[in-house]
Amino acid sequence: MTFLSENMMLKSESAQILFHNYAKQMPIIDFHTHLSPQEIAENKTYNNITELWLSGDHYKWRAMRWLGFDEKFITGEASDKDKFMTWANTLPYTMGNPIYVWSHMELSRYFQINELLTPENAEHIWEICNEKLQDSSFSTQNILQQFNVRVINTTDDPIDSLNYHKQIKQQNNVTTEVLPTFRPDQVLNIEQPNFKEYINKLEQVTEQSISNYSDLISAVESRIHYFHENGCRISDHAFTELPFHPVSDEEAASIFKKGLEGQGLTLDEIHKYQTKTMVHLGQMYESLNWTMQLHIGAIRNNNSRMFSILGKDTGYDSILDYKLAENLNGFLNELDKENTLPKTIVYTLNAAQNDVIASAIGNFQSSGARGKLQFGSGWWFNDTKDGMLNQMKTLANIGVLSTFVGMLTDSRSFLSFPRHEYFRRVLCDLFGSWIENGELPADYEFIGNIIQDISYKNALNYFSNNI
Repeated sequence: MTFLSENMMLKSESAQILFHNYAKQMPIIDFHTHLSPQEIAENKTYNNITELWLSGDHYKWRAMRWLGFDEKFITGEASDKDKFMTWANTLPYTMGNPIYVWSHMELSRYFQINELLTPENAEHIWEICNEKLQDSSFSTQNILQQFNVRVINTTDDPIDSLNYHKQIKQQNNVTTEVLPTFRPDQVLNIEQPNFKEYINKLEQVTEQSISNYSDLISAVESRIHYFHENGCRISDHAFTELPFHPVSDEEAASIFKKGLEGQGLTLDEIHKYQTKTMVHLGQMYESLNWTMQLHIGAIRNNNSRMFSILGKDTGYDSILDYKLAENLNGFLNELDKENTLPKTIVYTLNAAQNDVIASAIGNFQSSGARGKLQFGSGWWFNDTKDGMLNQMKTLANIGVLSTFVGMLTDSRSFLSFPRHEYFRRVLCDLFGSWIENGELPADYEFIGNIIQDISYKNALNYFSNNI
C-alpha cells in the first residue's frame, strides 16, 4: 500500500530526517483522552474488531450517516459483523478526510494489514482482525505498552470514586501511568434540569450538606483534594462559549440558590455563576500546581430527534461561532490579578479563533514558567492535517512554537494512538519545508531537539508533577 509508505506526508529530505531520526521513536503522553479506566484496570480484551474499532467512535458514525446507511448499522441492533461491513462500504468514500488515513494506519500498525479495506476484502479482514484479537497482546494494558504510551489522562467527574485508578496503581505490571482529570462540567451547568439531582449526589459523596454557595465551593474543594491524593494534576472544562461576567460571592450565592430551587435563570445569571465558580476553581488549581484546560466552542446535541433516541456524544455536535477575545483575556486577567492563574491550555473548536487565542495567551506568560499558557493542539474537527498546520503556524507566527506541548487524541478508542504518528509527520513536514525554503538553517541536531520537545519532552516537563 504505497500511500502508507515510510515517508508518507514527508515531502522533503529534511522532513524525512526530522521524522525518522528524531520524532518517530519518542514515547507518547496523551494528556486528554476519554479512555475507560475500568477497561484498563480489568485489562479488557475485545470479542471482535467492531467492539474495539467502531463502538463509541462518532467520527466513523458521522461518515456512515453521511453515506445514508441506516442507524441500525451504526449504533443500532445490527450485528457487529454487519456494522463492520457497513464501515467497509463507507471507508473507500472518505478519501480526503483524515479518517481514511487514520483507519488504514490503525489496520497497519495494530494488525499488520497493509491493504485497503473494501467491500470485496472485508470478510477476509474481519476474520484476520478477530483472530488476532484472541491474542493477549490486544488487551488494553498491552496496547498501551506496545505503543510506548508513558502517560494517559482519563476524563472524570468530581463524584467519581476513582476506584479503577486505584486498582491500576496496585497492578505493578501496568507500565503506563493512568491518571484522572477533574472535569466539573455538571457543577458549572446550573441551567441543566438535573442540576439539583447532581448536587444531591455531590452531597452524598462528600458527606456534607450543600444548602448554599459556600457549601458548594467547600464540597468541590474537598473533591479536588481527593483527586489530588489520587494522582490528579489536571482539570478540564467544556464551554460552548467561555463566560466572563464577574460578580461578588453574594450575587453568585443568590443565583446558586435560584438554580437549586429550579427557578428560571437568565443567561447573564448563568454566566455570572459560571464566572465566579471558575475563578474559585482556578485559584484552587493554582494552589496545587494543577493545569487547567479550557475546551471552547462546541455546540452540542444539535439533532434533537436523534438526541432523544441515542443521547449525548453520539456524533451530532458541531462548531460554534462565538465572541472570545474579551472574555478569554478578562478571565485570565481576573486570575492573574492576584497571581493565582494556573498553568492553562486553551483549545478552540473554531479555527477562526486561532489568532485570538495565540495573542491572548501571550499576555499572561510569566517568569519561571516555559510556555505557562498554551494554545492547545488542533482539536476534534481540527485534528486534521490542515487543522494541525493552521494551529502550529498561528502559534509560530504569534507566539513561540518550540514551547508547544503537542498532540493529544481526545479519543475513546484504544486504536487511536497512530494519530500521534500522523501529527509528528505533519510537524516534521512543516519544519522540513521551512528548512528547504531557506527560512530555517539545516541544523538538524538543534531543530531535531525542538521536534522531540514538541512530540514529547515539552509535555513531560509541563506535566512533570503529573507523572
